[in-house]
Amino acid sequence: MTASVRQQPEGSSAPRVREPSRQEFADRLLKGSVKKSYAPVVDIDWDAPLDPDKFFLPPRCVSLYDTPMWDEMTREQQIELSRQELVNTLSAGIWFENILNQALLRKIMHQDPTARATHYELTEMGDETRHMVMFGKAIEHLGAKPVQPRWWQRVIINALPLGFKGSVLWVAALIGEEIFDSLQRQMMDDDDLQPMVQRLMRIHVTEEARHIQFARDGLRKRTQHMGRLTRLWVANINGLGGLFFRYLFTNRIPYYRVGLDADRARQLARTSRNRHEVQVSGFAPLAAFLEEVGLMGPISRRMWRRTGFLPR
Repeated sequence: MTASVRQQPEGSSAPRVREPSRQEFADRLLKGSVKKSYAPVVDIDWDAPLDPDKFFLPPRCVSLYDTPMWDEMTREQQIELSRQELVNTLSAGIWFENILNQALLRKIMHQDPTARATHYELTEMGDETRHMVMFGKAIEHLGAKPVQPRWWQRVIINALPLGFKGSVLWVAALIGEEIFDSLQRQMMDDDDLQPMVQRLMRIHVTEEARHIQFARDGLRKRTQHMGRLTRLWVANINGLGGLFFRYLFTNRIPYYRVGLDADRARQLARTSRNRHEVQVSGFAPLAAFLEEVGLMGPISRRMWRRTGFLPR
């Protein structure tokens, strides 16, 4: 694959900037993976006791924070809600990593097995598989039950890899990774959190950074040659991510498990100014990238805004 050259305006004295090809970019990420990767089974102290007075998510990232219901809760209930919401997020992470790996496997079936991009996709799958183990062990260590999808959700989960092809795959990967990544960066250095959670987030952020770079590079290169109808489809279908995350972040199950009125809790969370600010800050890097590559269509923009991920 030949490298592309960014064109300079006529008469400009600035040197041309040579962008790395897809294969060169993948090779760089492969070298980064060799230098810094983790084995969560041994890189996290799973025998360390949990601190009963520490949160599992930063209070500001808990869905009910700064609502009347939050003020009515005891500190023990607040900590327990943070625990259950972390379990809910880790459970969804396992589903997503599973979907992404299935889609990558189908993609690799039709690729050159000697290409560096193929090798990096296989490396990413290995990372994601270890992350699934890490999330599962974390849920077990927290002494909680995973949040399992219902039968109709499992039908959708099993069907999604069939639709994650081409540019849609990279957009889906970014939606599933970047919003979590932005929130995790707020958590990994928070000394008020459980040390195990800090360590888990630091590992995940380090490895997901490479995955995000790879997906962004793939999408940026594809948009240069994208047809009008394909661009229209990709730019507007991504708004469904807002519906998914609104459902995930206000899932009734954590509220039930803490003994709260789940319907009231969901309503308060979805209308919370703090929750809206957290979601907007988490989506901001991805929103800026989608605008940059011309993949934030009017329908998707409306959906992201209505679900609380863009400023109202």
